[in-house]
Amino acid sequence: MAKFELIATTAFGLESIVKRELHNLGYTETKVENGKVTFVGNELGLCRSNLWLRSAERVLVKMGEFKATTFEELFQQTKALPWEEWIPIDGEFPVVGKSIKSQLFSVSDCQAIVKKAIVERLKDVYGIQWFEETGPKYKIEVALLKDVATLTIDTSGAGLHKRGYRKLAGEAPLKETLAAAMINLSYWKGERALI
Repeated sequence: MAKFELIATTAFGLESIVKRELHNLGYTETKVENGKVTFVGNELGLCRSNLWLRSAERVLVKMGEFKATTFEELFQQTKALPWEEWIPIDGEFPVVGKSIKSQLFSVSDCQAIVKKAIVERLKDVYGIQWFEETGPKYKIEVALLKDVATLTIDTSGAGLHKRGYRKLAGEAPLKETLAAAMINLSYWKGERALI
């Protein structure tokens, strides 16, 4: 199985908890940054992390990271990435984005450029001119921070805090991911009472 870079996003301050959870799952190649933990895994790791990470918000596949100060750089380097390895011919691939302290500050323009670059890449690979986008959803994010673009595909769908999502909630519900992190921080063991 091929290995690739994955990103487990988390609430600020909970990165060490997610790192510990990843280590407990056997993923020791980790890098902690603000709001995320990057790790190396394969297809099984992708599934396991979505199922068993309790404090992470979502799991992303990192498609690429590069410097982009012009729309042309953003387009060409996005087009060079192997999108066909993840997005099937009928896949729906909306693009969301954010930009912080970058020359490319117009998020809507960056989203449009990334979408166009992916379409051009997939046109060449699949040999078609129009994509129906009627299949499964592959949400793509372009995140620009200090002129460095990071492109990811969201593998979690609805946020991981919605696992077992409840229809009835109290006045101040607590996200399941935050509750799990609080229990993890307490070093609670299953044989003890939880109060």
